[in-house]
Order: sequence, then C-alpha cells, then structure tokens
Amino acid sequence: MKKIFFALFLLLPIVALAQVTKTDYDRSDTILHLNKYVYAASIQPQWINGTHTFWYMNHERGGDFYYMVDADKRQKNYAFSHDKLASLLSKEIEGEVSRNNLPLANVEFPDKEKMTFMAGGASWEYIIRQNKLIRLNANGAAEENASRRDPRSNNAMVRTGNSVVSPDNLWEAYVRDNNVYIKRTFNEEEFALTMDGTMNHYYSSQLVWSPDSRRLITLKVKDTETRRIPLIESAPEKQLQPELRWRNYAKPGDLLAVRLPVMFDVENKTQMPLDTDLYENQYSLRLTGWRADGRGFTFDFNERGHQRFIVAEVNAKDGKIHHVVDEQSETFIYYNKLYKYYLNDGQQTLWISERDGWRHLYMLDGHTGRVIRQITKGEWVVRDVLKVDEERGMIYFTASGFNKEEDPYNLHYCCIKLDGTGFADLTKENGNHRAVFSDDYAYFVDSYSRPDLPPVYLLKKTDTAEKTMDLEKADIEDLIAKGWTMPEVFHAKGRDGQTDIWGNIIRPSHFDPNKSYPVIEMIYAGPHDSHVNKNFSPTYHLISKLAELGFIVVSIDGMGTYNRSKAFHDVSWKNLKDAGFPDRKLWIEAAAEKYPYMDISRVGIYGWSAGGQNAMAALLFHNDFYKVAVAFCGCHDNRMDKMWWNEQWMGYPIDKSYSESSNVDNAHLLKGKLLLVNGELDDNVDPTSTLQVVSALMKANKNFEQLYLPGKGHSLGGDFELRKMHDFFVKHLKNQDPPEWE
Repeated sequence: MKKIFFALFLLLPIVALAQVTKTDYDRSDTILHLNKYVYAASIQPQWINGTHTFWYMNHERGGDFYYMVDADKRQKNYAFSHDKLASLLSKEIEGEVSRNNLPLANVEFPDKEKMTFMAGGASWEYIIRQNKLIRLNANGAAEENASRRDPRSNNAMVRTGNSVVSPDNLWEAYVRDNNVYIKRTFNEEEFALTMDGTMNHYYSSQLVWSPDSRRLITLKVKDTETRRIPLIESAPEKQLQPELRWRNYAKPGDLLAVRLPVMFDVENKTQMPLDTDLYENQYSLRLTGWRADGRGFTFDFNERGHQRFIVAEVNAKDGKIHHVVDEQSETFIYYNKLYKYYLNDGQQTLWISERDGWRHLYMLDGHTGRVIRQITKGEWVVRDVLKVDEERGMIYFTASGFNKEEDPYNLHYCCIKLDGTGFADLTKENGNHRAVFSDDYAYFVDSYSRPDLPPVYLLKKTDTAEKTMDLEKADIEDLIAKGWTMPEVFHAKGRDGQTDIWGNIIRPSHFDPNKSYPVIEMIYAGPHDSHVNKNFSPTYHLISKLAELGFIVVSIDGMGTYNRSKAFHDVSWKNLKDAGFPDRKLWIEAAAEKYPYMDISRVGIYGWSAGGQNAMAALLFHNDFYKVAVAFCGCHDNRMDKMWWNEQWMGYPIDKSYSESSNVDNAHLLKGKLLLVNGELDDNVDPTSTLQVVSALMKANKNFEQLYLPGKGHSLGGDFELRKMHDFFVKHLKNQDPPEWE
C-alpha cells in the first residue's frame, strides 16, 4: 500500500508541472473560435421609428434569422420569409444563397413592411408583402471613423467661418482678419465690432445671436503654441529611408490657450464689458447658448487642475455674471462625467454631483445655485441620465450599487420623479443590464447577463417594469461540450477590511483542480472607469489565450477606479502608482485561500497603456508579490503623457507626486522579470515614455527585456507581440522553455 501511495506522490508534481506544448499554443491560438458555439449570444433590438414594433437578428443553431416583434400585441414572428428572400437573392448575386445564412449587411427596416440592406456589393430594398427585390443606386460605404481627439478639441475655435445670420434676418456676423464684423443683409453696409484682434489673440468664429437679435456673443482666444512630438517610422513601405512625422501633443504643465466670453450690443455697435478675470486660469471654457427669453447666455468653465467647475450665466442687459453651478472639490472633479439639464428655461438646473460622497442628482435654483432638493441619494451611484421627461415629471437613468446582494458594478435602469419620489428599478434581475427603449419610453427590451450567467432577453413595459414577453435565452450547451470552463465572479475585502473588491477568475478550458496553476493578473487601473467585464462572454481575447497555456488569469477593479464612492475613486488622486495594488493583492490571496490550486508564489501581471504603467509599477512597488510583468505601451511617467488624461488625476501644477508615481524615477526599485513592449508610431502615449524607462533601468544596472516595434502604434494586439508575451510568462512563471516558433 505504501508503494502505491509513494508512486502516486511522485506522479503528482509531474502532473502539476506538465510541459507546455505546441498543442497548447495551437489551442490558445484558436480558443476564440468557441464564440460560434453560443447561440442567442447577442441580439441588438432596433425599434422602428415612432412605433411599438422592433426587429432583431438572432444567431441560432439553424443559422441567422430575423424577427419582428409587436410589443402591443405581444407577438413575435419572422420579419420576412427567409426562403423567399434567399430565392430572390440567388438570382441576383453570385452563388447560391441559403435561407439560414442570408449574406445581409447594413440591414434597416424603415417600417415593418420594407427593409433595406447590402448584399453582393449592391444596395437593395425588399418590399416584404409583395416579395419584391429592388436594386438601389447607392454605394453603401461606411463613414470614416473619427480620429481620437483631445476632449478639449470640442471647444477648439477656428479663426474664420461662415457668416451667421441673425434670427430677424437683418444682420450677418462673421470674423475676418481675427476681428468681428456685422453687415446689414438688405444693403450689405458693414460695421467692425472689434479692431484689436491679432494672430495670437483673436476672436472666434463661433458667433451666437441672441433670440431677439440685439446681442451677439463669441470668445476671444489668447492662443499659444502647442507642443509637438516626433514619431519616426523606421521602415516605411513607400521608401527606404525612415520617415519623420509630427503630432500635436500637449503634456501636463504645458501652456494652454485662454478663451473668454465677449458680448456685443448690436444696436450701439459696442462691446459690453464683462468681468472675466476669474476664468483665466482655465483648462477649458465653452459657450453653451442663450436662454430662450434672451435674458442671458451661459458658459461652462473648467478650472485648470479640475478642482472647480462653474456653470455661469451672463446677464444680457448689464453683463453681470452669476454662477448657476459652482462645483468644487479638494481632490478632482471628473469633468467628462458631469451632467446638466435646464428646466423652465433655466429657472432650475438638474445637476449631477458627488458632493455627498456618491454620484447623485440634484435640483438647483437657476439663479443662486442653491440646492432645492437632492433627487437621488444613498450609498450607490447614478451612472448616466437617459431622458428627462418634463411633461411627466420623470427622469430615466442608469445606476449601480443599490442592490447589496449583487455585484455593485452591475448596471440597472431606473426612474424617479423630479420631486425625488417614486424611485423604481426597472431591471430587478441580478445581472448587468442593457435596455433599449421605444421612442416614447412605453416599452423596452431588457437584456442582462453576468460573466457566469448567459444572456437573457425580455420585453418589458416601462411604467410597471413587468415582463410582457420572453424573447431569447442564450444556449451554451455546445460550448460546455467543448470543455469550456465558466468564469467566476469573485469578491474579497479590500485594504480597509470593509469594502468589497470585485473581479473575475478565468480558468483554462479542461481545467483540472488537482493541478497547480500560476496566476496572471490582467491590469488596467485607469481612474476614468471601472474595467472588469460584467457581461457574459465565452472568451476574453487576451485573457482566454493566456489561460489556455496553463494559467489562471484574473482581472480586478481595485480602489482608485471609477463607479463606486467618491472616497473609493479618490485613492488615485496624485497617486496613480497606487493602482489599487493593496486591494488586488488581498483579493488574489483570498482567492488562493479558497482555491489552493492557485499558486501565488508565481504571480505575473500584464497591461496596456495605463495598464502598462501599472504592470511595471507592480515590479517596482510590490515586487514581494508580483514576479513577472509585461508592460505594453505604458505611460510610465505622467509628465510625459497627454495632458487631458494625466492632469485630471495627478493635478496641476506639476508637483512631487508626479515623480513619486513615475516608473522612470523609481526604476532602480525593479525586482523580477520585466518585458517592455511599445510601438514607434504610438500617438496616444509618447513612445519616449518607454525609452526613458529603458534609459533609467540601464543606469540602474537592471536586467530586463525590451521589444520596440517598427511601424506599430498604440494597439499592439498582433500575433508576434502576443506570442512574445506568452513565451515570456511560460519561461518565467512555469520555468519552461516554450515550444519553437514555426
């Protein structure tokens, strides 16, 4: 009996340390194919304009099929005869068309009797009842994607533009040679309203007339030169020699343009004096329009450093400025998440604020800014306002965290009356919800899921939140048959011993609890959001690929990220190096205590962009726990990265906190195995941020590896760099040589 036990004992470490093979790598490369074995994985309901009818396409075992649903009648039918349309298309485009997989793109239903789509490189209209297919004269080309822009670019003012006609049609206003002019429309008599505009201190062509045509407003812009960064493409396809490119790229501490409001009295052809000294230390200032009765105009002012945000109103008669909102914070105000809605032509303002420690809605007096009432309250957060129905006195919004029995990040759809009564959760099921409402908000399609719950789709009536129809439910039977392992939603206490920290655990397919698995954390701790996936997905692009090589991969939202309390978020203030690591380590330790097959003596970490900064920081500030890191295109020093993101969290002016969070200034603390990866053409994070880390590591005589990729930008998701990451973790967490490349 002892011999048998001894033989089994010898066998256990061999199983635990099984060699990673080419077969494992092949399975990793194809793991995303599992997505096709989930049916009803994602439906996108589309309401037909102004009706209670919607359509959707569903991926089923038998193929892809289109449905039409009449919410009033509670009826679901095929949107059209798939057989008939397949027959018509087979005569018009090359190849036999199957009813089960119609080759349709850009599908739209102008009404329930007609559909338009692209197929076979042409545009078509299908008259359903007549079974008539018409080729349209349309190219069907998609619009170009908008390029990534600094959020301040929404406020950017051009020097010249088209003339703007007054509401009474008597005047035209325009900018010429940096100055403002008006002329009469009936005889083109011209008047110069300003003569002091210059190349560097000019009047914007954003000219806005008052409703009574007696006043004209714009901005006077004190311009400054924007920093540019050089990008060198080492191996351009069109030439042998490298190519130099320049990108506008403002960094923390740089000078910014100053924009101040100006107002003109058109009748007297004069500029009215405005006291704007308070608004000169600005990150941004933008005009937001006139009151409907013409009594004044409004503008939004975001003070440099993001600790004060003002909504101001300027009196049209005397130019006096009063503050409709004056939001101030000792840490930061997340300006991209502010919300306002004027009621009764600005007599009241619906405003969102974290002034009580949680993100909630307030009704403010439109003249004094005084709080009339707090509309929502409690230890939970309003996420987004969807609709304000003034006629019914109702607000529709999304929220999370009010149900203490579930994940506090799960999104729910709610409503409340403007007087603060009648709060209702329209989506009570335990899950992360997505609702698509009819135009009049009478009905909505509610889809919900969790990482450990496949999607469910329901039709509900908004006023009662009651289910009126079951639409679809995801089928994962084939997925399970492939050996797939369900993700796990896990939570544990954070550094304060009270706050629950939430994350996901992803195990390999064909998971064996008798084996030992190194742990890898996929990190992204950017304070601009929470980042752990809350929806069901059969695979997670990078995470699932890594897991298939014999790792348990986790993702966690630690303190410092968004969508919890203000105190939770404020951990990041002037402290991006924290990245929630004290919470993350406790979470991983708690998971390993529950699941001993998680070997936390071998913990790795990787991340992109801000996550790249976090991944390297793990080996600087927490190298007692993390042993191996891969940092992709990291913003390793927040002084080197883009202004708009970094000043939001690290503040202005630049102070010692920037150095304290810098991977460059702290490079000498490195312990463990580090791989740095970035692209030479990255115009999101200045590539020199990584190169400065390299320089600091060399000066500190630290051993590391670097992969600097020619021709690559900020998105490094290619097969080559991912294989390098996989090999790095296999080598340093499993202590094995990865299989040879082919």
